[in-house]
Amino acid sequence: MNLPVHVLFALLTLLPLQHALAQATVQRQDPEALRQAAAQFLQTQAVGLPGQVSIVVVPVEPRLNLPACAAPQPFLPSGSRAWGKTTVGVRCTVPSPWTIYLSATVRVQADYIAAALPLAQGQSVGAADLTRLKGDLTTLPPGIITDPAQAIGRTLAISVPVGTPLRQDVLRSQQAVQQGQTVRLVSAGAGFSVSSEARALNNAGEGQLTQVRTPSGQVISGVAKAGGIVEVTH
Repeated sequence: MNLPVHVLFALLTLLPLQHALAQATVQRQDPEALRQAAAQFLQTQAVGLPGQVSIVVVPVEPRLNLPACAAPQPFLPSGSRAWGKTTVGVRCTVPSPWTIYLSATVRVQADYIAAALPLAQGQSVGAADLTRLKGDLTTLPPGIITDPAQAIGRTLAISVPVGTPLRQDVLRSQQAVQQGQTVRLVSAGAGFSVSSEARALNNAGEGQLTQVRTPSGQVISGVAKAGGIVEVTH
């Protein structure tokens, strides 16, 4: 069948346009690939978190028209972290630079420590005062205690109702030495150890730096240890 010249010309004109449109379609970035890249990145960032981690990344708008990227690079924007409701960015540098931001949620199901009964301010915490509960740590206040050893032997800075999750900032270490207390000053070095008495000049918890005064009046700094001991290492 012979087509008129003007029809042939129109078809020949459309072919390059159709080819260009097909190429443009092929070169568009797959939105699902970006979501998967962000999810894998957050999974890597969450390594080491306690308990069971689950990650949900909101799908990318399918109508988003971005040039295809050979190597999308996920990242955490300033102020974001792999915890709770967060934002993860994905950037491209070649062949066309662009950056998008995706909403995500990181949940951490794990045990945490709570008060098994009402606890009073100043009370020393014992094992019987604690209970284990399970929940999403990302919905709890910062500094939640997940190991009973982090609380046992410490004192409460405030009163705590039963069932309240225990936080690091409401617990204080027991004082290893108290101001005015007579302590045992232990000076140790390579091949020697000397013990003498001294008087503590300040309160200090175990592991904290403190100062003592010897009977001769010399002021020495050392590390407070349980049992009224202050260690000086040479």
